[in-house]
Amino acid sequence: MPRFSNRAVPIVLAAVAVDTISFSIAMPVLPQLIAEVGDVDVDRAATLSGWMLAVYAAMQLFAGPLTGALGDRLGRRPVLIAAMAASVVDCALTAMAPSIAWLFLGRAIAGLTGAVLGPVNAVLADVSRPEDRARTFGLVGAAYGVGMTAGPAMGGFVAELGTRAPFWLAAGLSAVNAVAMLALLPETLADDKRRPVRLAEANVVGAFRPLLGLAGAAPLLFVWFLWQVADQVYPATWSFWGTERFGWGAAAIGWSFAWMGLTELVVQLALTDRLVRRLGEWGTALIGLGASAATIAGFAFVTETWQVYPILLAGSLGALAWPALNALLSRLVDETRQGVLQGGLNSVNSVAAAIGPVMGTQALAWGSGQGLVGLAFLLAAGLLAAAWVIVLAAVPREVAGGSEAPPEASGGEARADPRPEAEQAAAA
Repeated sequence: MPRFSNRAVPIVLAAVAVDTISFSIAMPVLPQLIAEVGDVDVDRAATLSGWMLAVYAAMQLFAGPLTGALGDRLGRRPVLIAAMAASVVDCALTAMAPSIAWLFLGRAIAGLTGAVLGPVNAVLADVSRPEDRARTFGLVGAAYGVGMTAGPAMGGFVAELGTRAPFWLAAGLSAVNAVAMLALLPETLADDKRRPVRLAEANVVGAFRPLLGLAGAAPLLFVWFLWQVADQVYPATWSFWGTERFGWGAAAIGWSFAWMGLTELVVQLALTDRLVRRLGEWGTALIGLGASAATIAGFAFVTETWQVYPILLAGSLGALAWPALNALLSRLVDETRQGVLQGGLNSVNSVAAAIGPVMGTQALAWGSGQGLVGLAFLLAAGLLAAAWVIVLAAVPREVAGGSEAPPEASGGEARADPRPEAEQAAAA
């Protein structure tokens, strides 16, 4: 069992896993649910799904920086609990939806009230030393992998009870997790580290204003944006692509997502720390982006279902990009602004998530009519290749790979010992 630097870490990692399950459990039944509720074909259902994701992202765009700023003012705990409670409302609305408008309403509520990833990252930044953040953020990727492995498999299994059953299950899981956080989650932001909400920072532009003057910030932010746009091809088009290309049902979609999540989980647990230590965050980011670009293009040309699985195995190296890029960006702000940073990253994610699904689903629908069902994957691969080139050419290796000196060496204020209390006592 891994040792955690703070008891908040396993709790927020569980929140990430549950949040991911709540999102991914619906993927196997989403094509069928939209087609049933809207009385449309698969191509039209894909387009509607893309717009639903865009609505969620647009709402998140406004809420993300404010959520981060509120976390810096009120603490991480209340923001996380509220986000998980909102997930219960969203899942229940979707489960009861009598029309497409209700599905859009559920997505809008989920976007306005926020998601857990930004506050979770702020918690991990609170309790981790800068040189440990890539490894710690890698745990988030592992929790995401657990959710992406379990969620679709559960969704495919529960779908036997109906297309709405997975959403009820997701609502129940979110409710249990919200109660668990209410009872167990400690606050990680000390009172003397809190700061007032500044409206000038609580928006997508203001959140990054302090970063833009720092070396390497602008290229990294653009890389993050391109990567996020490209990564939307999976939640936006995968289920519909599999349905149209291979005639997959809920079970086949669920197992493909489960394999995707499992392979990424193995990469996060087995490779992230080793590669960051050997290659640094810069080199690890290049491997992740390069693997994603190369493998995602392959889906445009597969002809048999079995070919999907080895490509997903190779593409799991793309999971390295998230912890490496996030750790690089987290170095650029001090400990009092980690919440603002993560809220700002959530807003960049939201801009990308508003563009990516619409781009991907439109490309899927148009390409399908032209005999190129995998066009969305080619577009995503091009964006990832551009991000890889930017890291290689515009992010200096010596700047990105540098580590901050320990507090004792730098003469700065000593950080709290991140080791568990029992280990500190033994060392003493």
